[in-house]
Amino acid sequence: MAEDVVKDPAGSRGRVLAVISVATILALSIWFSTNAIGSALEREKGFSTSDLAWLTIAVQLGFVVGTLISAFLNLPDRIPARIFFATATGVGALLNLTVVPVDGFGLVFLVRFGTGMALAGVYPTAMKIVSGWFQGGRGAALGAMIAALTIGSGSPHLLRSAFVDNWEVTVWGSSLLAAAGGLLVLAFGADGPFDVRGARFNPRTMFAVFTDRGQRLTLLGYLGHMWELYAMWAWIGAYLTAVYGTRTIFGDSIAFSSVMAFTVFLAGAAGSVLGGLAADRYGRTLATSVAMVLSGGSALFIGFLPMEWTVVIGLVAIVWGASVIADSAQFSTAITELSEPQYRGTTLTFQTGLGFALTVFTIWLVPQLQDAFGWGIAWAVLAIGPALGTLAMLRLRSLPESRKLAAGRR
Repeated sequence: MAEDVVKDPAGSRGRVLAVISVATILALSIWFSTNAIGSALEREKGFSTSDLAWLTIAVQLGFVVGTLISAFLNLPDRIPARIFFATATGVGALLNLTVVPVDGFGLVFLVRFGTGMALAGVYPTAMKIVSGWFQGGRGAALGAMIAALTIGSGSPHLLRSAFVDNWEVTVWGSSLLAAAGGLLVLAFGADGPFDVRGARFNPRTMFAVFTDRGQRLTLLGYLGHMWELYAMWAWIGAYLTAVYGTRTIFGDSIAFSSVMAFTVFLAGAAGSVLGGLAADRYGRTLATSVAMVLSGGSALFIGFLPMEWTVVIGLVAIVWGASVIADSAQFSTAITELSEPQYRGTTLTFQTGLGFALTVFTIWLVPQLQDAFGWGIAWAVLAIGPALGTLAMLRLRSLPESRKLAAGRR
């Protein structure tokens, strides 16, 4: 057990969950910073739509490389989590800042790749810290943390809506928030009483996500979820801009499409919390299946709605935003329940890296399909992932391994 463990879980775990959640909101603000200012980068730096897609992909690729290096070196289970988290956010914040002065697509791509690598020390590490404080109610706790991740990922849209003509402020603000998140964890974070000291690296435990039946089905469900999630998050702003155009709320200062995009992320935060509560009460396989049916159904038809149906599109986008992330924490929670405790951080990191590797393809695919066929086909293709993910989780529900989930509630 780590040296900085706090011995009072009843009195301390709520405080630590709050600290980690707030820090995650702040730290993840650098993830989609270039998506929120895409139009400005096209105007100021001469980037194309394809370039913007590759800048998003750069973050995903960097995250994948970072998670794989972290997993192979067993870093999440060897370095004190709060130090790992704070260091990663600091590096990510500094790299994000360089988007403003750096010119040329190649250099900005490298900067965003490095930002993704830094973020590999943030998201999985935060999940590890939270899981070390909770046994009962772990699904709800991780759901609250993923809600924080969702708000943090969407926050650049809120910053952009307030600073329409000053895109640099979005970059500066997101970097400042990320650095503050790292300092918050460094000052007030701590490993929990259910955390265990990491063991020596053993590749067998990492590859158990392929060889162990329960972990394999959970991974398949997670991959189905990830097929949809980040492509939706990456391009929902562009889609809502196409729907709402240049409409503003107050004069010329607050873009309506950016506010709507942030509202979609905010709905996701609520969905993540509700998904965690539902999973702990009714079962993880059931909760994830319901969420994927809702999100896949939304993806299947939202793009075919007439553009003038702005109210209906807004409502469907909010439902999609809530359901597309509602299951995310439960796949991670399931892995912590099915894997060996001393390799919990490494297994989480490896699973996360595999999921983010898949997102590279769908983030690239959506704008290609949109250019060729329109938003209807582009969004509908994302429904393939939730459909296959639902089948995997329903299969897991029928097996004895599911009794390890959510205290036997499956």
